[in-house]
Amino acid sequence: MVNESAPKPHVAFLPSPGMGHITPLYELAVRLVTQHNFQVTFFVVTAGATIAQDSYITAYPLPDLHIVDLPLPKVSNQVLDEMTTVARLCYVVEQSIRPLRSVINGLKRPKPKALVIDMFCTGVFEACKDLSIPVYSFFTASTFLLTFSLYLPTLDYKGDGEFVDQPEPVKVPGCTPIRTQDLMVLVPKSMINEYKLWFMHISRLSMVSGIFVNSWEDLEPVSLKAVKHEPFFVDIPTPPVYPIGPLTKQVEPVLSEYEKETIAWLDEQPRDSVLFVALGSGGTLTSEQLTELAWGLELSQQRFVLVVRKPSDCAISGFFSAGRDADDPMAYLPDGFVERTNRVGRVVSSWAPQVAVLSHMSTGAFLTHCGWNSIVESVKYGVPMIAWPLYAEQRLNAAMLSDEVGVAVRMPVVGEGGETVMVGRKEIESVVKAVMEGEDGKKLRKRAKELEASGRETLSCGGSSYDTLARVAESWSIKT
Repeated sequence: MVNESAPKPHVAFLPSPGMGHITPLYELAVRLVTQHNFQVTFFVVTAGATIAQDSYITAYPLPDLHIVDLPLPKVSNQVLDEMTTVARLCYVVEQSIRPLRSVINGLKRPKPKALVIDMFCTGVFEACKDLSIPVYSFFTASTFLLTFSLYLPTLDYKGDGEFVDQPEPVKVPGCTPIRTQDLMVLVPKSMINEYKLWFMHISRLSMVSGIFVNSWEDLEPVSLKAVKHEPFFVDIPTPPVYPIGPLTKQVEPVLSEYEKETIAWLDEQPRDSVLFVALGSGGTLTSEQLTELAWGLELSQQRFVLVVRKPSDCAISGFFSAGRDADDPMAYLPDGFVERTNRVGRVVSSWAPQVAVLSHMSTGAFLTHCGWNSIVESVKYGVPMIAWPLYAEQRLNAAMLSDEVGVAVRMPVVGEGGETVMVGRKEIESVVKAVMEGEDGKKLRKRAKELEASGRETLSCGGSSYDTLARVAESWSIKT
């Protein structure tokens, strides 16, 4: 029984910038406030923040969820411009958390029972040790990547990434073997300094008091079983792992008129008939690949919603200042494409209300970059996927979704040597038709609907994810 006169237990959160990091931590914070009677301080790294990020965390305020902006560090734009993406992210976070100790001491609330961070905020350990605050990590990627990350210091004890040159698959204990071709982007030899920064942060995972993952047993049975019971992970020792997913955006900021028109257009389409094409807030294709994608969609004659971003002809890549590009997409599409497809398709510039689209009854499949948040959203709403991985760990996710989970088909974007290859319009047409009309698509859709039901059940009272979070919340409540 809750003592109404006692102060509510207090937990703090610290994500690094970017919607992929902020969304799961914020949704966990909301659940602690609304379902477990907590008060939460949610620290925000303001350097690198986007309008989309600010709108999301302020859209529906809760009395016991306190947003606290960390002081903007004095960071030279020239210095940032010379950095790679991961280096820039790590530097901004490192500078932003310097005053964390004094900020926590200045809170007009009881000392936090715990601080929940993401994988790029491991610089807080010294301050939290001084304040006697236990640190928990919310690993915002898949449990599959978590097992690889925990194994990496053993696999790559020199920290130089040389293992990707081996022809044999990487065998993480208890997990599905990983093709080295699928690790080339995650462990880029040409960007070894970025890899070393990531390696440093994941090497600190064993220092936390517990690890949350946005997953559940039916989505990742192999990896969750391995990380909890495989002797290698038990012997590290691995901190307790808490699967609490699927956590996705429950609400989205008020839609613009154009976004409302897109939803209204979806309302007029048959059930499961529309392919949603969106490659994430940081996903870009080359001009040539975008042209082939557009032609492939047109040739398939399927209904679609296509989110277009300005191409990057330097590389198929991601970028840090996601969400700020508002260029007209029409300039990057084949001449006449919009006019020829206006009866079956919608073209959206830069961003679409993804949860609203994926949860819509007319959406039948999702062509995605395989970022973990997008995967969880798609599975939560029972939408099968066409996997088009671009960067980071997305190739691992694509392999798991197609080979292990059975909820996606992979677009052939990875060459035999691990290089990214061009996918032609006829191949795109074929894959899209197979998923939207073929027997394979029906199997994927059936599997997606099974996982949708499973995800709904695990979050309900008495479900495994609900009960897991309830146990952690109870342990925080009784800490002195």
